[in-house]
Amino acid sequence: MADQAGKNAAAQQRIVSHMQKDHHDSIVRYLEHYSKVSAWTAQSGVLTSVDLNGMNLTASGKAHRIPFDPPLKSYSEARERVVSMDQDCLRGLGRSDITIDEFIWPTGRYGVEFAVILGIFAAYSQRWWFASGGIVERSLGAGLARFSYRIQPWLFGGLLVIHAAELAYFVPARLRKHSVNPKTGLFWLWCAAQAVAGVGCSKRFDAMVEKKRVAKGKQQH
Repeated sequence: MADQAGKNAAAQQRIVSHMQKDHHDSIVRYLEHYSKVSAWTAQSGVLTSVDLNGMNLTASGKAHRIPFDPPLKSYSEARERVVSMDQDCLRGLGRSDITIDEFIWPTGRYGVEFAVILGIFAAYSQRWWFASGGIVERSLGAGLARFSYRIQPWLFGGLLVIHAAELAYFVPARLRKHSVNPKTGLFWLWCAAQAVAGVGCSKRFDAMVEKKRVAKGKQQH
């Protein structure tokens, strides 16, 4: 009996360590789906222990119990069960099975697009720069200054509206769908990139998702 208890304790510790190290995104989803915890709170989730009847987790100091239904017959069933439960979470939360856990800086043509759009935002952020006698008129001529003065409110305002709308779509359709949590710096890096680059950022994100999907498909074969 003592020997079996020791084996069970070792199995429990392996499960907890493995989930914490390699599958924290699953722990977050368990809390969101089964315990109805917000994504922000769930990000702090910790799997504290597991037994044949369920898992014990904490998030922001609050304890949560998620039962196994039906209970496990042995700990050898744990891996299959937690994977199955995560699949239930993905379906229930409307998430993809591809988790994005990194940010890739724009390079190549995406880098050029990012720099150009950021430059336009910066250049047209202040209308007084284009006023008569201002820095643009003195540096680049009166014609460009007058033209830019007229279009500045429309150009800058239009860019803000369009990019804000794109960001509002990007967050649920891509970040939330691929389990990028709003409590992480990764989430805000992607938001900043999307706010500047718009469609170009969405294309980079989609390319990363596809790359991970292909890699996952190869691992399964």
